[in-house]
Amino acid sequence: MDVQDALAQVRRMQDILQERRLFRGYSGRARLFSGGLALAGAAVLASGRVPATPRAQLAGWLLILALALLANYGALAWWFFSRRGAGRNLAALAPAREALAPLALGGLLTLALMRAGATDLLFGAWMACYGLAHLPYRLTLPRANYALGLGYFACGAALLLAPGVRLLHPWPMGLIFFVGETIGGFVLLHDHGNDRTSTHE
Repeated sequence: MDVQDALAQVRRMQDILQERRLFRGYSGRARLFSGGLALAGAAVLASGRVPATPRAQLAGWLLILALALLANYGALAWWFFSRRGAGRNLAALAPAREALAPLALGGLLTLALMRAGATDLLFGAWMACYGLAHLPYRLTLPRANYALGLGYFACGAALLLAPGVRLLHPWPMGLIFFVGETIGGFVLLHDHGNDRTSTHE
């Protein structure tokens, strides 16, 4: 019984340490909004209201990206400035900084592919880079988030290699991001309990 009690205490300590490592700055609601935005954006881009040209379609996706970034990083800023005392230390944002390199790579690939006229590879490149941005959070976000990142990366690889996927066909991009961000949003909401309480931890 003593050995079992010791093992149980070790497991409890591990759970406590893991709980303290978890990053609470990302908003489940913002991710749900981003997923809905991707689906709505794909519907608008496919409706004929936006010219079926690479430039117009790319501009539409960049607008969707800008709105999603505003929602997610706005929620991150709200979380950060809502924290009190030492919790407002910039070190609290360290996990968020780990995602910047893959996202910056996505930006560079966008410019390079546009210059090369290979805009049909953009969806796959964006998705693969976004998947990579999930991987640094293996220890600081719920494990399901890591699996979601692998899923995004696999979808990105498939889009890069699949024939017939074009920038002028917005539905694959919109549907995959809608499903992925919806899953990611519910994962965060479940982990945090709700966004309001998580901003004041």
